[in-house]
Amino acid sequence: MLIGKLSNGVLRVLTPLGPRFVRPTFWQRLYLLWTFRHFELLPLQVLNKRQRQLIDDLCADQRYVTGAEGFGIEDAPILGTVERRPPVEMEAQTGKRGSERAEAPINGVRQRS
Repeated sequence: MLIGKLSNGVLRVLTPLGPRFVRPTFWQRLYLLWTFRHFELLPLQVLNKRQRQLIDDLCADQRYVTGAEGFGIEDAPILGTVERRPPVEMEAQTGKRGSERAEAPINGVRQRS
């Protein structure tokens, strides 16, 4: 299993458009195996700067693998999965709720801040 991942493993990147598969070089596969040694799925935010740079470089190089190449995606061993989705706007939702709570009257009496 480990030899198969080192020889022809792919990285799965979850994007808003769906999963994409990237074929890294041997040394990149080795580094990715180390990165995903304890987890199969990691969000981009938990990776360190060097790991994020590697993922960005792989995605920018357009090294995506399609089913028409050599062997099917379903046969390729997955090194790991990165969630590369836009961050959720939590601050806007939280800020709005917080201001609504401050203005809501409690027992018919409006509190001032």
